[in-house]
Amino acid sequence: MNKKVELLSPAGNLEKLQIALNYGADAVYGGVSSFSLRIRSGKEFDMDSFKAGIDYAHERGKKVYVTINSFPFNSQIKLYEKHITQMSELNPDAFIVASPGIVKMANKIAPNIPIHLSTQANVMNALDAQVYYDMGVKRIIAAREISLKDCEAIKKSIPELEIEVFVHGSMCFAYSGRCLISALQMGRVPNRGSCANDCRFPYEVFAHNPETNTTFRLDEEEGIGTYIMNAKDMNLASHVDEILKSGVIDSLKIEGRTKSPYYVGVVTKAYRHAIDDYYAGKFDTKIYQNELNTTQNRGFTDAYLISRPFEKHDTQSHDFTIQYGTHQVAALVSNDGLSWKCKDKTCIGDEVEIVLPQGESLEDVENEYVKIEKRDERYFMTIKKIISKEGREFECIHSGDERDIVLGFSLPPYTILRRGIDEALIKKGLESEIGCPT
Repeated sequence: MNKKVELLSPAGNLEKLQIALNYGADAVYGGVSSFSLRIRSGKEFDMDSFKAGIDYAHERGKKVYVTINSFPFNSQIKLYEKHITQMSELNPDAFIVASPGIVKMANKIAPNIPIHLSTQANVMNALDAQVYYDMGVKRIIAAREISLKDCEAIKKSIPELEIEVFVHGSMCFAYSGRCLISALQMGRVPNRGSCANDCRFPYEVFAHNPETNTTFRLDEEEGIGTYIMNAKDMNLASHVDEILKSGVIDSLKIEGRTKSPYYVGVVTKAYRHAIDDYYAGKFDTKIYQNELNTTQNRGFTDAYLISRPFEKHDTQSHDFTIQYGTHQVAALVSNDGLSWKCKDKTCIGDEVEIVLPQGESLEDVENEYVKIEKRDERYFMTIKKIISKEGREFECIHSGDERDIVLGFSLPPYTILRRGIDEALIKKGLESEIGCPT
């Protein structure tokens, strides 16, 4: 059997890094500072917390890849040199780099750290892959427009080159993120990590006659919508078996460093389940899709890995920018497992579903604070008492309240508590939005 494929998850901050690893990731990726293509998440790490994340991963036999994949200006070259030197001292498992010049720089400064070529480099064929392999790149993160057949051709041409593909997360309507709309409208440059997601906005369409200097607004057919550049989210969970059968993919990557801890945990666990089930010979797409549907999304598409772009007619979401998933997170258990923090209004008497980290199980428990029972292979917790570690009691506690609420026993670290979306909307007084996108 070929080497088991790697599951690679996003790490937007230290908590998300730990959640990803606890929910089944083999490796995570993230970065510090504006040299990453996600400036917002880069600001959530500093050198100390990123080092703590690397240590946390290595203690568990997992890996951390550092994102240094923006494109430098001449004035920043010395800053890149300093940053690569500093990051190399943290002993990460690879650098993710997009610019050929930075590939050369990283190999010179830190020759012991493998280079993974960012998807921003747009590798689609064996010719380009060979160029980067000759420069010392150990892995390419293929362009999201690539096909599995093209991956097979690259692997056949360069067997030693690892291939990583995206399988889940946000898609860009432009070619592998090469877009300037955000820069033109907002002054925020997408290829330097500060995209404003202008393609997700609703737009009105106008026609202008320069001869008469007359402008007309074009009314769209009712129900068609105005989100003309809004790409659906990639979801390849139903094709994991086909991808792994090819034998040419080394890593499956989940997008989402700026997304929620709930997203990171649930999506990672779903793909972990799919991968493990494939190797165990019991692949069942319904199980994975049910979990992925609990997350907020823009509608799902299987994108281009399995089908060519010109064959796809379901990749855009014209009617809305994002929609509710089937569930919403209610609370997140602390990293010591002894308390929980509210993520959505929770009251005495509420029942929430328990989502455990990968490989964990529970027994029925009841104390003065909670009651836990298993039904239909799922765990549920009834809230009996809400009291903070400081001793303050509540009938209800609301999202944004940072108090640690006592469990009275220990749950696995970063256990997720969630409820169905209809119940969540009713608690918010948003009954009118049941069944509607956000």
